[in-house]
Amino acid sequence: MIPSRHRRITLFSRPLLFLSALLLSGCSTVSYRLFHPADSIASVEWHYTIVDVVVMLLITLPITFMIALFMWRYSKKRNAAYDPNWSHSLGLELLMWGVPFIVVVVLGYYSYQSAMLVNPYAPTVLKSAEADAPLQVDVVTTDWQWVFIYPQQGIATIDDLVVPQGRAVNLRLTSTSVVNDFFIPQVAPMIDVMPGMRTKDAFEVNHAGNYEGYSADFSGAGFSWMQFSTRIVSPVDFDAWVKQTQASPAKLGYAQFRQLAQPTVNVGAKPAYFSGVDADLFNQVYNAALHGTVYPVPAEVPIPVPAKTAAAQAGSAHS
Repeated sequence: MIPSRHRRITLFSRPLLFLSALLLSGCSTVSYRLFHPADSIASVEWHYTIVDVVVMLLITLPITFMIALFMWRYSKKRNAAYDPNWSHSLGLELLMWGVPFIVVVVLGYYSYQSAMLVNPYAPTVLKSAEADAPLQVDVVTTDWQWVFIYPQQGIATIDDLVVPQGRAVNLRLTSTSVVNDFFIPQVAPMIDVMPGMRTKDAFEVNHAGNYEGYSADFSGAGFSWMQFSTRIVSPVDFDAWVKQTQASPAKLGYAQFRQLAQPTVNVGAKPAYFSGVDADLFNQVYNAALHGTVYPVPAEVPIPVPAKTAAAQAGSAHS
């Protein structure tokens, strides 16, 4: 459910979106994931972005037109009238000060509305849709992988975030070493993930789908491979996936996590699954970083070459 004020913004923004589509008709938007929001939070961000752009265009377009008009109207060859004693115009003063004031008020109002709707710590756009208790997922970034911990289910994954459709998801995030940015463009807003700190995020997607997430903050040699899959599945499929993962022979306590957290480049974001996860693992990682635990990066980081690339390189070498 989307609040009525957001529905009004949606109705207002649809004609503007159509106009934007006409202006960009020669360009494909498929690769621009922000243009295709999948949940209510991403939709709010997209619609308010349109509002901001349109309000700013209401300023920049007339100013651009007036600059061109004045350059033409008062060019030297047109010999326009000139009054050396002119010094004041009430109309111009109201225009130059009144319009910016109104724009600031309008943008301030919509910025506050959007900030409250998508506030990562308490997004009001999700509150009316909470039929079930939110799913809790703890997110830990290492160099250079994403670890997703499901404390209520006792499982964990690497680079594979699986959640049920139609259910709010609450995230707690921290890092083992350096700052990363958690970002799923079509689903979840960007937020910092920092060592020795805990941040929060939330989202909800009402239909099944696969979306790509990644780190949006440079964090070293393996940063380019810090993608992860976000799979939105039906509640029945999610329950089946949880049972399957709970049967995994791999366990993940803090001792095993310390081995996992060593600098690793996971080319292709190959997933891994763990059962028997320590329910307090997130807090242990957080407290360790808070007290100075580090995972030094070697001078030369080995980057695995995908099998297809290695075969192609071998073929070119033989030729």
